[in-house]
Order: sequence, then C-alpha cells, then structure tokens
Amino acid sequence: MNKKYEVTSLILRLILGITFFVHGLSKFQDGISNIAAWFDSIGLMGSLAYVIAIIEVAGGIAMILGIGTRLVSILFALVMIGAIFTVKISVGFMGNGQMAGYEFDLALLVMAIHLAVNGSRLWSFDSMLRKNENNETFISG
Repeated sequence: MNKKYEVTSLILRLILGITFFVHGLSKFQDGISNIAAWFDSIGLMGSLAYVIAIIEVAGGIAMILGIGTRLVSILFALVMIGAIFTVKISVGFMGNGQMAGYEFDLALLVMAIHLAVNGSRLWSFDSMLRKNENNETFISG
C-alpha cells in the first residue's frame, strides 16, 4: 500500500478516535443520566445514551490503538447516521442558531466510512498482531 495513503489513514484514525473518545467521555462527565433523560425527551430510549457513550469511549480508545478499526468505524458510522437523522437533519446543514447543524456529524460519518472500507494499518495493534501470527521467529513467553 502507498505510504502516503497509510499516513493519511492513520491521521484520520487518530483524529476520529480522539474525537469520539472525548465526546463519549464528556457524556459521562456531564452526567450520563442527563443525556439519557434528553434522549427520552426526544423520543429515544434513554438507555441508548449509555450504549452510545460506551461505543464512543471504548471505540475511541480502540480506534486510537488500531484495534478493530473497521468494526469500530461501522459502529461510529451508525452512531452518526442516527444523530443526523434523529436530531440534526431538522436544523439543517449549518444549524439554526440554537443548535449546530449536521456538517460536523457528516464529516465524522465520511471519515468512519473511509476507515470501514479501507482500514488503517500503520501503527495499529491489529497489524502488529497479524505480523506476529505470521512470523514463526516471534518469541512468545
């Protein structure tokens, strides 16, 4: 694979992972029960807030480390599709002055789709594990 391509995929993976991790962490720090109540108020199951926050935190860490990048990217894409179509689409691309639009969510969605399709092998634990499985000279304890 092209080195430039791998470097740019690494950058996308790291930025996407950090972004989701921070957003998930803030849900817990701001009071996940408040987020769950807000979910209930907009017609979603409140328990979904916990699922999404866990996906964001655990998935963010996994994405940064390069563990299950394609699977985590699919989960992130589903979260973004849900956010866009349940909350953001009605306020428009740029928002309505009271709420942000879906432009940021769309950018994250596209990044997640790219990584789901192409992966990101540079500096990933998945690549290191794959190399070790195929390398007979690897010394295990």
